[in-house]
Amino acid sequence: MVVHQVEKINGDINHQKFIQDIYPQRKPFLISGHDLGPCMHKWNADYLADVGGQQMVKLHVATQDKMNFITKNFSYKTLPFKEFIRRASATENQHYFFQPKEKYYLRSLGNDPRKEIANFMEQFPALVDDINLPQYYESSAFFSSVLRISSGNLQIWTHYDVMDNTLIQITGRKRVVLFSPQDASNLYLQGDKSAIVDIDNPDLQKYPKFASVTRYECVLEPGDILFIPAMWFHNCGALDFSIGINVFWRHLDYSYYDSRDTYGNKDLLPAARANQILDRAIKALGELPDDYKDFYARRLVSKIENLCYLK
Repeated sequence: MVVHQVEKINGDINHQKFIQDIYPQRKPFLISGHDLGPCMHKWNADYLADVGGQQMVKLHVATQDKMNFITKNFSYKTLPFKEFIRRASATENQHYFFQPKEKYYLRSLGNDPRKEIANFMEQFPALVDDINLPQYYESSAFFSSVLRISSGNLQIWTHYDVMDNTLIQITGRKRVVLFSPQDASNLYLQGDKSAIVDIDNPDLQKYPKFASVTRYECVLEPGDILFIPAMWFHNCGALDFSIGINVFWRHLDYSYYDSRDTYGNKDLLPAARANQILDRAIKALGELPDDYKDFYARRLVSKIENLCYLK
């Protein structure tokens, strides 16, 4: 396994410099030096609890420090924002769902998550004036802005998004491990998520291809901004009580994206059609004896590799 540190750029990067120097490389960059505004000294647990008040929020609640979306080792619960902040910022709580040291994670949602995207500006208006979000994209390309708040020592599953995004760290530190899209075949995917929960101590007998990945790592300090290009896998772990905002935007023409996608994680429409065709192809191959099925499957894989893989 090869490990690289994510390249870091110091300085207040404007839109033009981002588009000219960073964007075309299609790889992650850690940007330090942007003036995020008053949030940097205001957004502590007490302040957020006062401002958020009784607004109800839907949470992930976990009794383990590595959340796994595939096996769902967490539960969805709802709390007033003030109570959520108090619990998430503590290491142990008198009031809890399962146990005193359970952990909490908020990924903010639209008012109707099935129909509305998350928009920090609309869902948390009392916090808007506190932060100066960088805009590295054209306004028309904006998709969503997601408030993320996590208990310390809580890790989120490895996954990819179909849109470009910036992860803006405001309070606490966050460790992020990324994998290139070209490592997709080594990550044992189920949908858009990796089945490998413990990326630091993986079971290589169960997941031998994972030993071949190249990983890119960084720790976001308060004020840091991580650019994550579309299709790059990322695994995020809060080292402390953590507050950040994700901003997603469309890198491609709108026609590529599923209009029903409110989370930004549905496969691009041509890819979705290709997956449906592949499912039919696999079903057709299943009609053959095993040795013939193996032969023609290898031919298909070779054809896809020769015609579609980046050289």
